[in-house]
Amino acid sequence: MACMRDLLKDRVLYFITPGQSVAEAAGYMSERNVGAVCVLEKNRLVGILSERDILTRLVAAHRDPQATKVAEVMTARPVVVDAHETCEKCLQVMKRAGVRHLPVVEGDRLVGLLALRDLLQVDRDEKAEEVKLMEDYIHYVPPSKPQL
Repeated sequence: MACMRDLLKDRVLYFITPGQSVAEAAGYMSERNVGAVCVLEKNRLVGILSERDILTRLVAAHRDPQATKVAEVMTARPVVVDAHETCEKCLQVMKRAGVRHLPVVEGDRLVGLLALRDLLQVDRDEKAEEVKLMEDYIHYVPPSKPQL
């Protein structure tokens, strides 16, 4: 089973700052087709901003996206996982915390951001491999012994 570091190794890390407007952040997210971004201040993770944060804390509250700063609507101090964690452990953390995005850290350095769909894809791929191995085992026909 691969660790999260392996899963994220070739990904671009998208991030914003807490002082940006939510309108800027939403545009940034839209251009990159992502549902959440990490919020960094001086290269330190201080929060995460998701579409749900924007919907519940900005749109539903009738706030102005141009005048509202990311810091006002982001999820501060998000739950994180270590880069060496397994997919199963990350899924457990997400379920327990009730989140769909999970920052991955190595020490105090942000490595990437996982979405629930990333982990479900890994889980599905692993299960598909197990099924193939089982099918191969079930349908295996040993070679016949030569007759003497």
